[in-house]
Amino acid sequence: MSDNTASKLFSKFATAIAGFSGKPVTFVLAVVLVLVWAVSGPFFDYSETWQLVINTSTTIVTFLMVFVLQNSQNRDGKAVQAKLDELILTSQAQNKFVGIEKLDEQQLRELSQKLAQRAECVDEVAEDKAGRRERKPA
Repeated sequence: MSDNTASKLFSKFATAIAGFSGKPVTFVLAVVLVLVWAVSGPFFDYSETWQLVINTSTTIVTFLMVFVLQNSQNRDGKAVQAKLDELILTSQAQNKFVGIEKLDEQQLRELSQKLAQRAECVDEVAEDKAGRRERKPA
């Protein structure tokens, strides 16, 4: 099986599992399973094996869900980024912002500070204009 085919299959699988895991019925099913396990405690004398069943089950499910949900989140993030890039390219925004998600943490912090400073300047200009409008006689 090629890497591309395996990737597509895993993406479809991850999407289906992520969709199913986010539904209320899945949560209710998980709660019911935990309640059944808890109620069965007296029948197994609260043995170590009885405790091991829930511990092992939840650990395995959690371990596998990390990969499934990370895959879905990565794809969603890339899709949102592509949409934002398209909006930047087709608007009055500066094209230099396309691809900034690839910058390192320090570069992003510096860019964010520069944008915050520009936003303050824009606010000041807007306040000045609003003040001038209020002072003009009608």
